[in-house]
Amino acid sequence: MLKAIFLATCTVMIIALPAGAFPGSLSLAEALNENATGDNDFEEELLEEGDVIEGDLPVDEPPGTPVEDVPDEKEHYYRGRVLEIIDAREDDHQYFTAIEQKLVVELTSGAYEGEQIEIINTYFEGDPVYDFLVEEGEEVIVVAFGEEGDFSEAYVYDQARDRGVYYLIGVLLFGLLVVGRMKGVKTIITLGVTVFLIFQFLLPLLLLGYSPVLLAIATAALAITFTLFVIGGLNMKSLVAILGTISGVIVAGLMAFLAGSIARLTGFGSHEAQMLYFLDHTIDFRGLLFAGIIIGSLGAITDIGMSVASAAAEIKEARPDISGRDLFSGAFNVGRDVMGTMANTLVLAYVGAATPMLLLVTGYEMDWIRVVNMDLIATEFVRGAAGSIGLVAAVPVTAYLASRLLADRW
Repeated sequence: MLKAIFLATCTVMIIALPAGAFPGSLSLAEALNENATGDNDFEEELLEEGDVIEGDLPVDEPPGTPVEDVPDEKEHYYRGRVLEIIDAREDDHQYFTAIEQKLVVELTSGAYEGEQIEIINTYFEGDPVYDFLVEEGEEVIVVAFGEEGDFSEAYVYDQARDRGVYYLIGVLLFGLLVVGRMKGVKTIITLGVTVFLIFQFLLPLLLLGYSPVLLAIATAALAITFTLFVIGGLNMKSLVAILGTISGVIVAGLMAFLAGSIARLTGFGSHEAQMLYFLDHTIDFRGLLFAGIIIGSLGAITDIGMSVASAAAEIKEARPDISGRDLFSGAFNVGRDVMGTMANTLVLAYVGAATPMLLLVTGYEMDWIRVVNMDLIATEFVRGAAGSIGLVAAVPVTAYLASRLLADRW
């Protein structure tokens, strides 16, 4: 079974050719450069024929010729601790108040750990999102421009937040080990493999231009197979859960694609996707949206697939002579109960992530027809609905597979 899944995954990767693999295709940057060149040619022609614009313009230079080569400044980041606030100067302007802090910071990471430097932190009062006042003893992130070890242009970049994240991850791992014991160890292993697949398999290949949807399905299939075989063991119960989960994930992807096509979703519903547009990579943004829906629904669908398969296996163990019809009925009833809670879990997860956006829409009292037709809002609706449909589809499929593969007779 594992060999078959590996071969299927290889087939998917061969089919998902890079977007720039065909000769003659242009990348986004090349296309933009070509368009810019065309505009410059047209502008230069206007200058020659009608002298529309006066002044010293480099019309004799070929379009796109850089005026000056400006070297990019390298950025170096360090962790530091504020030892002393030397001075704090307040400067009142008409619309804002600027506070400039002169600090002594001790670097606590990197090759220059222990070195003390003087840097500046500028705070604009009333703007707590991007600026902040620092206090003595506070840990901060320092950015320095230029060569490594040159702190002549060093500033406070942000507050240090990573340790809080690491502490929380440590609590999670400790809880898994205490409560789950051996199962907890297996859970940690499967979680690590899933993270590895996302960061070492999915994301790099997305940047290379491979099909996001096929990549997401392949990643989901690999993660599901490894996770359920490790947690449930190499048995028919795990196989039923794997097949049922994969079917639900595929249904979620298909529903997202169909609804996204009808709703004409662009894939630019988030600021992150809009920023990706300027990245020097060829990315299918609509496909990226659908891939995100597949990955986002994977956890809930895996839960319900394993729940139905486990229930069917327990029923079979309690009644070894049970018919396939009765086994399907029992597993399906369990799936119905789990389905209600899992659907709520999936939808509430999306609502929780989109709470600031929903609050913004509610606060401005926008008309419903305007709200529901916004790309950002429609994207969230499709995301939640498609994942829930995949979850619902996994219940009967998993129950039917259990009745066929676990029962001795129909």
